[in-house]
Amino acid sequence: MEMNVSKNDEQVIARKAGGLNPAIIIPIIFAIGICIYLFVLGSPGNFKDADKLGAGSVAFSDVEGKDIHPESFLGIIYKGGVIVPILITFMLTVIVFSIERALVLGRAAGKGNLDNFVIQVRSLLNQNKIDEALEECDRQQGSVGNVVKEGLTTYKALSHDTTLNKEQKMVALNKAIEEATTLEMPMLEKNMMILSTLGTVATLVALLGTVIGMIKAFFALGSGGGTPDAAALSTGISEALINTALGIGTSAIAIILYNYFTSKIDGLTYKIDEIAMSIQQSFAEFN
Repeated sequence: MEMNVSKNDEQVIARKAGGLNPAIIIPIIFAIGICIYLFVLGSPGNFKDADKLGAGSVAFSDVEGKDIHPESFLGIIYKGGVIVPILITFMLTVIVFSIERALVLGRAAGKGNLDNFVIQVRSLLNQNKIDEALEECDRQQGSVGNVVKEGLTTYKALSHDTTLNKEQKMVALNKAIEEATTLEMPMLEKNMMILSTLGTVATLVALLGTVIGMIKAFFALGSGGGTPDAAALSTGISEALINTALGIGTSAIAIILYNYFTSKIDGLTYKIDEIAMSIQQSFAEFN
């Protein structure tokens, strides 16, 4: 019993240690987002009269912001204001954690075709070939194989146990499979909440940028008296629209990827449940 507990503890620690740590990665991404905003979007080459702006970034030049006119799409995005680097951070975060989830779920799916693995294991269970089924799990090397292997190992141990009746053995087998599934799920679901959150928060932050831009636009409209400053008015409106576009784009990508990865996790969970049912039926039939 102590050996099993120790093994489970090691598996839990390994799964918690796997994947990216958001507390470390997100601040790094935020720093990268600021650098992109200042030195890529804010590069003097993206604006008219670049020779007057000097090297580095528009943010550090002596020219007033209202006199800076973008010449490229990157420069237009830069004019979106202080909310833009936050939205860039959100976009980069979605990309980074989506790649991480894709790699983790790819490893969790294991080697070979998962559907063929399920069919093969169920066929072996129907023939009560437990050792052969265990070999298939070793070759699969995925989350489904890990759970099935734990269930089959318990299956073999219980089949030789003479201290428990059949009902108690069935309960113990079901518990072993549930525990193995519980150990695998944190690895599959880790960082999914980040994608889900950004799917909503990105739109709200973009709305904040939109409101700030419209405030500037209406301020320009009112401060000009009978002749409003058309340049300041259009700048405020463009700032609002830039933030809206970035926020909606980030939110849409986050939601699509979240739903995609959720469907992948649900598919793996369904395969686990399918084989778990076969293991229980096989044990009830042959023991």
